Amino acid sequence: MRLVFAGTPDAALPSLRALIASPRHQVVAVVTRPDAPAGRGRRLVRSPVAALADEHGIEVLTPPRAGDAEFLDRLRGLAPDCCPVVAYGALLPQRALDIARHGWVNLHFSLLPAWRGAAPVQAAVRNGDEVTGASVFRIVRELDAGPVFGTVTEPIGDRDTAGDLLDRLAVAGAGLLADTMDGIEDGTAVAVDQPTNGVSYAGKITVADARLDFTAPASAVSRLSRAVTPEPGAWAMFRGERLKLGPVWPSEVTGLSPGEVRVDRGRVMVGTATSAVGLSQVQAPGKRMTAAQDWSRGARLDAGERLA
Repeated sequence: MRLVFAGTPDAALPSLRALIASPRHQVVAVVTRPDAPAGRGRRLVRSPVAALADEHGIEVLTPPRAGDAEFLDRLRGLAPDCCPVVAYGALLPQRALDIARHGWVNLHFSLLPAWRGAAPVQAAVRNGDEVTGASVFRIVRELDAGPVFGTVTEPIGDRDTAGDLLDRLAVAGAGLLADTMDGIEDGTAVAVDQPTNGVSYAGKITVADARLDFTAPASAVSRLSRAVTPEPGAWAMFRGERLKLGPVWPSEVTGLSPGEVRVDRGRVMVGTATSAVGLSQVQAPGKRMTAAQDWSRGARLDAGERLA
């Protein structure tokens, strides 16, 4: 089939590579978000999907909006049979969805109908889910509500960050998406309507959402820290400044009030509503991320100091 692939971040790359390598399909173009400023110099940088397409000589389309007339005209000219999507990052209007003969087919990183929305992996980790997965479904107007072609499952480990889990799902999901494209071409792929029960939503996580609340139980503090690693990154206030934190882990240490910081047998512990959590890495303002023990030595902690 002639495919126009839509995606933007690193998580979309395994799927794009799988489709480029497929002998059965031709990726005639990619649709991705426009170049964005990055780094200290704020120079414009291509999205990961655009950069990979450039390497393979594939046309790159970067419409500011997917409903722009110029983009829709070009899409019609490409005459795609199907448009596979992985983390494109923008809404698709119906007039775009209607162009491909077999529609637009999305790889979403949850077991639908659970965790529809922008941040399904982060939501699964924060919620304490033991299992998640990826689903391939046909895009309809309602958010992530289209019929599902297939799923793969993935266990969530006690120390998995959202980044760890997304990396695994991106690879497993790429195979599922490629198989779905084969099935659509063969006429063997069957999309099944999602159940009406079990629907949940995962909105985008903001920097404000990533602030750790040490008045919560240790398990909840740890889950949130893992859910926002690597982006946007957990944080807390210390001595009037914001510290960026790596994942924190529940411990057996007790006797600390919420937010109280103490070095215990070489470990930097912070009190919660239950037992303390152990810090792994800390980044002070203007500094690099460093091991928590090194940060504590430089900070010269006083008794009773706390994170908030």
